[in-house]
Amino acid sequence: MNNKNNLPLRIGVGIILLNSNNQVFVGKRIDNPKNFWQMPQGGVNQNENFLEAAKRELEEETGIKSVKLIKELSGWFEYNLPKNLLGIWKGKYKGQKQKWFIMKFTGKNNEIKIKTKNPEFLSWKWIEPSELPNIAVSFKLNIYKKLKQELNSLSLN
Repeated sequence: MNNKNNLPLRIGVGIILLNSNNQVFVGKRIDNPKNFWQMPQGGVNQNENFLEAAKRELEEETGIKSVKLIKELSGWFEYNLPKNLLGIWKGKYKGQKQKWFIMKFTGKNNEIKIKTKNPEFLSWKWIEPSELPNIAVSFKLNIYKKLKQELNSLSLN
């Protein structure tokens, strides 16, 4: 495909994982180890529903299985990759169109294992929801701002 802007968006899911203090799980990506962090996310397989995909991606990236669904966010969240990543990342997409879920982590921190079969994260931490826009890579910043607003609108206890 000559014009990379004609590439489709990859259908994906994202997970806002909250601990018992309502802090958000973020990981530092192996392929972008600068001071950018992200929440778990990934693609949806054929014939897989969004919630199943979110739980699978969460387990694949973090080892976490102990979760309780709080809310599926309405609508889609989209981002386009910067020009320098077009055609490189997965080769056939210009970005992602995602369904996001808020989940509560019901396990203990020793369940978190980022050294997975195909690791994506160098390290991980829990942050305050207000920090989300400060840790995001620029092309995901608008999504992280919207997700912060979604968290602010929930009454989490």
